[in-house]
Formats: sequence, structure tokens, C-alpha cells
Amino acid sequence: MDQYILTLTIVGFAAFTMAWMPAISKRTQISYSVLYVLAGVFIYTIFPGILPVPLPQIHQNASLHLTELVVIISLMGTGIKIDRPFTFKNWLSPLKLIFIAMLLCIAGASILGYTFLELDLASAVLLGAVLAPTDPVLAADVQVGPPNERLKSETKFALTAEAGLNDGMAFPFVWLAITLGVIAKGSDASLLNWFAIDFLYKILAGLVIGFLSGKACGYLVFTLSKKYNYLKPMDGFLAIALTFVVYGITELLHGYGFISVFISAFTLRHYEKEHDYHEELHSFTDQSERLLIAILLILFGGALVNGILDALTWKMVLFALGFLLLIRPLAAYASLSGSKMHLKEKLAISFFGIRGMGSVFYLCFAMKEFEFMFENELWAIVAFTILISVIIHGITATSIMNHLKENMTKEKIPE
Repeated sequence: MDQYILTLTIVGFAAFTMAWMPAISKRTQISYSVLYVLAGVFIYTIFPGILPVPLPQIHQNASLHLTELVVIISLMGTGIKIDRPFTFKNWLSPLKLIFIAMLLCIAGASILGYTFLELDLASAVLLGAVLAPTDPVLAADVQVGPPNERLKSETKFALTAEAGLNDGMAFPFVWLAITLGVIAKGSDASLLNWFAIDFLYKILAGLVIGFLSGKACGYLVFTLSKKYNYLKPMDGFLAIALTFVVYGITELLHGYGFISVFISAFTLRHYEKEHDYHEELHSFTDQSERLLIAILLILFGGALVNGILDALTWKMVLFALGFLLLIRPLAAYASLSGSKMHLKEKLAISFFGIRGMGSVFYLCFAMKEFEFMFENELWAIVAFTILISVIIHGITATSIMNHLKENMTKEKIPE
């Protein structure tokens, strides 16, 4: 059987069925992420040895760039659909989730990784950094809707903004794990250099380049096009083009591209907020993201039956369950303890710490930069954590969000 033709056929079916998946998920109240992972398990079970091996350890570069691609497109879409303008008061909930909850998750996972799982310090910190950020890719069921949807819940806003920002904000801690590994091997590295470059400079560069890029694109798209009608854009793929340009420029200047892409999207979104073109941009990014995630979820399902969990132990299972059901919820709830939002909203935000493709990207990136001691163990832990997150959150997201929609008073987005 021709591997290429079979692969092309499967990709075609994945894309074809994705056209109906949002409606099916709404009807069944089961996230399509669950269905595609199951499809991957089934496909790789009935075609053993024929399809490309989906293990990220083997195809590290391909896995790195595929997950990188879907994350940056997702971050663009996330930034475009956030209607709420930025002020510290308006964004207090997601800022707390990033600067308190995420740090607590990194610390908790790192400590357990070092003590309970008996990993070395660098691997333990990497585990915490990889698992800490919530995923913008698999979190569509708990995020806000398209632009200019006037009424949105605090729960969905907090989870959307958190997912948009914390992927980039976790990057310094991935570099911290790499730095600790280099130091442990006696090579030339220092924590001071990590703090100055990987923490301060790269975050600041991402913020500045993202803001300036969003402003420049907004000026071109909305201001100049009013003066010169032939410059008026018509196609939604401008969002993908902006994604690649901003990400590329930021990475070339050694900043964090994830941060830059989200900030540029959010800045563009609020340049001329009421314009209908934002809906076109969001629609194109959403379709592109769903096409890629269908393929990646099938590959993830295939990885599950091709040995990615071979190194899994009962301790790792307990760790993954503890992280998803205890560490993340407790850290998030603690960060929101002073908030005036309803208890049910706090509990929902705390519970939906969805893990996904961002974690795969970070682990691929770290493994490419440095040879960690517990590579197979880290892949097993992260893959199992993503699997459990897909199942638990994928089955509960729609019903919990519907319950909140029916019982919580909606809040009008600040103008």
C-alpha cells in the first residue's frame, strides 16, 4: 500500500470531517479533540507499520515545527477574538492566573518531579515549565466566541486571555531548565545571563515587537485603506501572513515569538474594534487551526499506540492526575481568591487547565537544545497528562459551559 496516498487520504478525511465537528461537538457535548485522538488510535491500529511513525522523539524537527505552527496560528486567532480592552483592572483575572497560578504550577510540578518522580533538577524544572501553560489550541470549547460578540462570560474571557499569554510566558522557564542542565554538566552558563536575556530581554522584545506590528498592520489595513481604496484588504489569510511575519521578525531578533504574535493580534483587534474585517480574519485563522489540529490529534493518537507511553509508571500516572486535578485547580483557585466573581466561575476557571500541543512544542524545543537525562520518561508523563486532559476536559467542557451560561449573569464587555 502506498504510504503517501494513504496519508493523503487520511488527511483529507480529517479535514473533511472537521467541517461538521463543531456542530457535532455541540450536539454530543463531547469535544472533537476526543474523537480525533480515538480516530488516531484506530487508524494506527489497523494500519500498523504502514503510516509514518508518529513518535515526536523520532521525528523531532517535524513535531517541533508542526506544533509551533498550530500554536502561533491559535495565538493569532485568540488575540483577534478578545473584545475586552486591556487595563490592569479589566485583565486582573488572567493576569493572576499567569503571574500567580502558573508560577505555582511550575513550582509544584518541579518539586514533585524532583522528589516524587526522582528526576534530576533540570528535568524536573522542564516538566514544570512544559506542563504549566494552558493550551490555546485545544481550549476552543471554553473560550470566547468570534469578534464583536457583545456578551461574554468572565469565565471564558479569563481562560481565553490566560491561554493567549501564558504560552509565551512559560518560555523563560523552559530556558531555565536548559540552563540548569548546562550548568550541571559543567559548561559555560549562568543564572544571571538567563535572567537578563531569556527572562527580561526576550519577554520585552516580544511585547514591543508585537505591539508595534499590530499598530503598523492596523494603520495599513484600516487607516490607509480609507484614503486609498485599492489598499483595502479582502482576504482573511492576512491574519496568517501577519502571524508568520511577526513571529519570524521576533525570533530573528531573539524575542519570544509566541508573546509577539498574541500581542500583535490583540493590538490589531483593537485598532478599529467594530470593523467587520476582524470577523474575516478570525474565521480564516479558526479554519486553519482546526485543520492542523485534526492532523496533530490523529498523530497523537497514533503515538499512544506506538510506544510513547512505554516508560509510564504508576508514579507518573499519579503525578499527572495530581497535576490536573489538584495542583492546577488549587493554584488557580488560590490566585482568584480575592476576586468578586461567583464561586462557580472560580471553580470552572480553576478546573479547565487544559494541556495540549503547546506542551509538545516546548518539550521538542528543549530536547533539541539540550540532552536531558530522562527523555523517555518526560515524553511519557507529558503525553499521558495531555491524554487525560483531552478526555476529562473534552467530555465536561460543553456541559459545564452551558450550565454557567444558563445560571450565571452575563457581563457586558467593557468598551
